[in-house]
Amino acid sequence: MRITGTLTAGFLCAAVIGSAATAAGEDAKKFELTDIFNLEYATGPRLTPSGDAVVYERRSLDIMTDSTRSNIWQVNLDGSGHRPVLSGKASYRMPRFSSDGSRMAYVSSVEGKNQIYVRWLDTNETARVTDLQYGPGSLSWSPDGSMIAFTMFVPSDAKPLYSLPAAPKGAEWAGPAKVVDRVTYRADGAGYLPRGFTHVFVVPADGGTPRQVTSGDYNHGGALAWTADSQNIIFSANRVEGWELNGRESEIHSVNVASGEITTLTNRKGPDFGPQMSPDGKLVAYLGFDEDGMSSKNAELYVMNTDGSGSRALLPTLGRGIGEIQWAPDGRGIFYSYDNNGKTLVAYVNLVGGGRVMTDAVGGTTLGRPYTSGTFRATADGRVVFTQSRTDRPADLAVVDRISNVTTLTDLNGDVLGHRAMASVEEISFPASVGGHEIHAWVVKPADFDASKKYPLILEIHGGPHTAYGPQFSAEIQAYAAAGYVVVYGNPRGSTSYGEDFANEIHHNYPSNDYDDLMDSVNQVIAQGYIDENQMYVTGGSGGGVLTAWIVGKTDRFRAAVVAKPVINWTSFVLTADFSPFFTKYWFDGFPWENQENYWKRSPLSLVGNVKTPTMLLTGEVDYRTPMSETEQYYQALKLQKVDSVMVRIPGAGHGIAAKPSNLVQKIGNILAWFEKYKPEAESE
Repeated sequence: MRITGTLTAGFLCAAVIGSAATAAGEDAKKFELTDIFNLEYATGPRLTPSGDAVVYERRSLDIMTDSTRSNIWQVNLDGSGHRPVLSGKASYRMPRFSSDGSRMAYVSSVEGKNQIYVRWLDTNETARVTDLQYGPGSLSWSPDGSMIAFTMFVPSDAKPLYSLPAAPKGAEWAGPAKVVDRVTYRADGAGYLPRGFTHVFVVPADGGTPRQVTSGDYNHGGALAWTADSQNIIFSANRVEGWELNGRESEIHSVNVASGEITTLTNRKGPDFGPQMSPDGKLVAYLGFDEDGMSSKNAELYVMNTDGSGSRALLPTLGRGIGEIQWAPDGRGIFYSYDNNGKTLVAYVNLVGGGRVMTDAVGGTTLGRPYTSGTFRATADGRVVFTQSRTDRPADLAVVDRISNVTTLTDLNGDVLGHRAMASVEEISFPASVGGHEIHAWVVKPADFDASKKYPLILEIHGGPHTAYGPQFSAEIQAYAAAGYVVVYGNPRGSTSYGEDFANEIHHNYPSNDYDDLMDSVNQVIAQGYIDENQMYVTGGSGGGVLTAWIVGKTDRFRAAVVAKPVINWTSFVLTADFSPFFTKYWFDGFPWENQENYWKRSPLSLVGNVKTPTMLLTGEVDYRTPMSETEQYYQALKLQKVDSVMVRIPGAGHGIAAKPSNLVQKIGNILAWFEKYKPEAESE
């Protein structure tokens, strides 16, 4: 995504990122929807105690269970010795090595529910060390190797307002009423939430009874960091009164494992989170930012003493949000990831602020659409193992050294995609017609692209809206290109990875001028001369669904549209979505009843009277982020307007439709079928 030059017309075309003519040769078949069931990707690398190999989670799509399965594999840092460590129909994930290198803890569902297991590396003997009711997270070994800390949900009971009388013997009553009294009572991907809180636990590493070490009606999740003496665990939590209405507030705390006494280490307005202990046990690195009410904020990197004193920012001028962090094994600096111009980078900073970028090719861990993503792990000699982003493959593992030499360690999809002719991806950049911002986008061309021909175009729009697309693998985009479409996708204002000012262009104003940025993207591709302007289509999901509905309310230039999991009416959305306190606070200036005019003028429903474009609505039936009621409103409005429309309801799908491979296939297949229906030749038949 990095700019390499510009033309006088303001249109920039960088080098081709992915090659259409792959090693498969000229006669290779194109990407097929059924290929999705065979995709795999690497994530979560961890260095083995020897330091010359890495274990990682090898995730594959299970066609029989319609789910993602995770196994643990190992590969040497020279690419040799690729082999399974724990593999099978059950999932194995979260490998964590003890500090002395003798054991590996992990989480597995091999015996039904997810439990914590420990494997002795000298004999490969394995013991289950927990018998938990709910799944564990955030595994962390104590430095002395005696305990494993983890987080787990703890249910709590609520007294009913009214108890039914005893039913007669043999009677079949409907059951007791469900009483809801919490601000957040359901969440996308989890459904209606059980009553209770997430707490920190410890369990003896040799097995035994887990012991809860945090208390109170607060959630304690995320990374766990032990102090060097194995006496305290450092964690992040929002433990302030009214926390349900203030989701961005959290502090770093320390809990004494023996007594449960909690000491708060940070104190500011805004979140502090993700603590990581330095190798010598003297410093804590963590992320956070000062809360100022803006909808998009960059997490900054801080270090402090273990008692909370001496806090300071290491990268105050970076201007990008930091993601994953890891102390260098020698303790002299920190490796960190961040998104910049649609790419995910890993860099290193020492404790006085100097450093270097290691790689800008991290990603590949989202299969559906080309979002930024990825994980990494640093080695003792300063190399970095990372999930490698390519446009024609999901993530493999690779390692980069200090002079930027990259060695790819795995080839997880060569058997599936090595004989496919994959689409090429080209980077473009241009000044926005409104406001003059530089806009970044990518053009995807079919494998057999011929510039002398005319191609149909799909404009694909990302969600968020504070997220970013980049030169990443995308099953959806590859499928569109394989069907003969040129695809353009990019990052209109509001997208992350270009700095807070660019992201907050849409603050309290979304969708702002995103329409203009997206039309500019389309126009830049049309200017290249290979687009049939009579065959242009538009789609997007979530925030992209908002913008697709907004677009068809403002222009008839697209032959058909697919509005996926949208927000149509901001008033109904903020009062039915899973995180109402966040949306009303950061996306709007006041509640709907205080500023209804602003809510309405930004709602795509306000433009539905203009729509003539044939429009499909597509949403998961258990989507609680952009609830199905939003889709149903727009569908009924279109029907009342006599607009050709259809509503596709994806079974068992939440907001993340790609979570089940069959649902991802259904999504892509329905979108392509709708567009094919409105091709000129199809309409004339």
